[in-house]
Amino acid sequence: MSAEATAALEPDPSPPEPAPERPPYLNRELSWLDFGERVLARAEAPEVPVLERAKFLAIFAQGLDEFFQVRVAGLKDQVAAGLQALSPDGLTPEDQLLAIRARVAELLERQSEAFLHQVAPDLGAVGIHFSKWDELDDDDRKHLVEVFENQIFPVLTPLAVDPGHPFPYISNLSLNLAVMVRDPDTGERRFARVKVPNLLPRFVVMPDGERYVALEQVIAQHLGALFPGMVVESHDPFRVTRNADLTLEEDEADDLLEAVEVELRRRRFGRAVRLEVVEGIDEETLGLLVRELDLSDEDVYVTEGPLDLGGLWGVWALPRPDLKDEPFSSVTQPRLKGSEGDRVDLFARIRAGDILVHHPYDSFTTSVAAFIRQAASDPDVLAIKQTLYRTSADSPIIQSLIRAAEAGKQVAALVELKARFDEEANVVWARALEKVGVHVVYGLVGLKTHSKTALVVRQEDEGIRRYCHIGTGNYNEKTARLYEDLGLLTCDPDIGADLTQLFNYLTGYGRQERFRKLLVAPGPLRPRLAELIANEARAPSGTGRITMKMNNLVDVEMIDALYEASRAGVEIDLVVRGICCLRPGVPGLSERIRVRSIVGRFLEHSRIFYFANGQAPRSPAWYFGSADLMPRNLDRRVEAVAPVEDPELRQRLQQVLDVNLADDELAWELGPDGTWSKVERVEGVNTHIALRQLARARAGKRDQDPTGPGR
Repeated sequence: MSAEATAALEPDPSPPEPAPERPPYLNRELSWLDFGERVLARAEAPEVPVLERAKFLAIFAQGLDEFFQVRVAGLKDQVAAGLQALSPDGLTPEDQLLAIRARVAELLERQSEAFLHQVAPDLGAVGIHFSKWDELDDDDRKHLVEVFENQIFPVLTPLAVDPGHPFPYISNLSLNLAVMVRDPDTGERRFARVKVPNLLPRFVVMPDGERYVALEQVIAQHLGALFPGMVVESHDPFRVTRNADLTLEEDEADDLLEAVEVELRRRRFGRAVRLEVVEGIDEETLGLLVRELDLSDEDVYVTEGPLDLGGLWGVWALPRPDLKDEPFSSVTQPRLKGSEGDRVDLFARIRAGDILVHHPYDSFTTSVAAFIRQAASDPDVLAIKQTLYRTSADSPIIQSLIRAAEAGKQVAALVELKARFDEEANVVWARALEKVGVHVVYGLVGLKTHSKTALVVRQEDEGIRRYCHIGTGNYNEKTARLYEDLGLLTCDPDIGADLTQLFNYLTGYGRQERFRKLLVAPGPLRPRLAELIANEARAPSGTGRITMKMNNLVDVEMIDALYEASRAGVEIDLVVRGICCLRPGVPGLSERIRVRSIVGRFLEHSRIFYFANGQAPRSPAWYFGSADLMPRNLDRRVEAVAPVEDPELRQRLQQVLDVNLADDELAWELGPDGTWSKVERVEGVNTHIALRQLARARAGKRDQDPTGPGR
C-alpha cells in the first residue's frame, strides 16, 4: 500500500471545525412569525370545528396585516434612513427583511393550502360552499346580476390612468381590481383601478344561504358596465399594505388630542410596504403597480388563494353552532354572588377580603363592570379614577363613568390616545367623556399608559376608604369573553395609596415617589424584577424556582438575568404566548429554562410572576399585572404590577400555572435551535377546558363536559 493510501486511512490529527455558535437571542420579528404559525396550525387542525378553523385563518391574516403595517414598516424606515444597528441576534435591518420575506412566503403557502384544500372543502361538505362564477348555473348568475345592479354598481368608482388622470391613491388594506382595458377603435390601452367596497360583505351570499361568491369575482364579471364600449383585457385583484404606525413629534404634544387626530389622517397616506396579488396576474399590470407604488419585487407577495382572508370573520358569524366550539358561558365569581333577586353589595364583599377574578371563566359583567356600575350609582362614592387603553364601541364602563359624572361625582379618566389601531375610537370616547364633565387626561409625553387600574374613593362611617381594581386586561366586555385575563378587587390601604399616587402622577405634575406595594413602570418594576430573579440565583442550592406567564419576552436585560439564574441552578418555567427571544435548553446557558406557548380558543393574555424565594425569609412572592418583559413595557409605558398576598388567591394563581404547564393539547415547546414543536398528547389536558371546569366547580355548577377533568 502506498504511503499516500496509508495516510488516507489514518485519522486526521487536526481537531474538527467547531459548530458555529448560535447567538443567545432569537430574532423578535421571526419569533412573532413563529406565533403566527402556531395560530395557523389551529386552522389546519382537523379536530377544531371547521368554522373555528376559518376564524383562525382570519386571525392569522389580520395579524400579518398588522405585522407589515408596524414591524416591517419600521424596518423599512431604518433601511431608508441608512441605519445599520444590529438586532440582539446580530441581524441588520436588511437581513431581517430578507428573513421575514422568506418566512412569510412559507406561511402564505400554508395559508392558501389550508383554505383551498382543507377549510373550504370541509365547509363544502357541511353545506357552505365557496363558488366560482364559472361553477354557477343561469339562475345563480341572474341573481348575482341583480345583486350587482342594485347593491354593488351604485357604489363603485372606476379610476382610469391616463395623461389627465394620474395613478390613483390606493388606500391601506383595501382590496382592488387592476383592470387593463382597450379601445376597440383606436387600439389604445389603459390601466384602471376599481376599489372593492369595504363596507359590503367580503362574500356575496347566494339565495340558498349555503353558497358564497367572492365580491371581487362578482365585480370582475360586470366590468363591462363600468367601462362601456371598451374591451376588458385583464382583471387582477390586488391589495396594498401601508405604514400605519402612529408617530408623534414632541412639539405636537401640547394638544395631544388634536395631534392624534392629525396623525390618524396621515396614516391613510403612509408609504406602501407590501403588495399582495394572486397567481397568474398580468405581468404588465404587476410591473405598473410595483412602479407606481414605489415598491420593489421583494415587496410583492403572490398567493394561490383569495386575498384578504380576514373576511372569513363574516363566514364564521353564520348561525351554525354545530360547526363552532360548544357555547361558553362565564360564571359569577362565588364571592360576588348574591341570593336570587338580591342586589350584591360589592363594597362589602371586597371589605371582607381580596377577590381574584379570572376572565373569561369568571364573568367580567358581574365583577369589574358591576364594580364600576355600583360605584357610579352609590351616593357614598366621591370619586372614580380609571385608565382606559382599549374599550368597546358600546362600553358599559364608559356609560357608568358618564352617569357618575352626571351625578356630580369627581371622575377622572386617563384615555390612552396612542393605543395602536384603537386611536380613533379612543378619540371619540374622550370627546364624549369631556362633554359630561369627566376630567379626561391623554397620557404623558413619550409614554403610553398601559396599566389596567381603577380607583374608587368612598365615604364610610370609619372615614375615607379606597377600593381598587388592578388587572391584566382592558376594560372591554367583548374581549373579556375572548381574552384570558386576571383582575384583583381590593381595598388594601397600601394599594389604595399607591394607586392614588399613580393617578396623581398621571393627571398632575411631579415625579413618582416610592410605592408601598405596586411595581410601577417606568420606575421600580424593572429593578425589582431583576432583584427577584437575582435573589433566586442566590437562594440555597436546589431551592431556586421561577415561573412566569406573559405575552412576550423580548427584553435583553431580563433574558440575561434569567440565563444567569439558570447557570446558578434555578429551575425556570416560562409560558410565553407570542414573541420569545430567549433561547432555552442551551448547555451552559439555559439548560434549566423551559419555554412553552398555549394557543387555543381564548387568547392567553394574563401576566403572572412567581419567585420561590421572593420574600424574606425565603418565602414565595406572587405578582400579576399589565406588563410583559419587553423594553417598551418596562421603560416606555406606564404599567402596574400588584402583589398577591392572600394564601387562597396565591393558590388560584398556582392552579393557573399548573394547568398551563400540564397542557398537552394546546401547548407548544420551544427548542434550543429556536424551533417550536407541538407537545405530544399523553393525558389530554386542555388549558381552556380545565380552567373552565375549575371555575364552574368553584361556582357550584356541574360541568356537563363528559370528556374528563383535564379536557
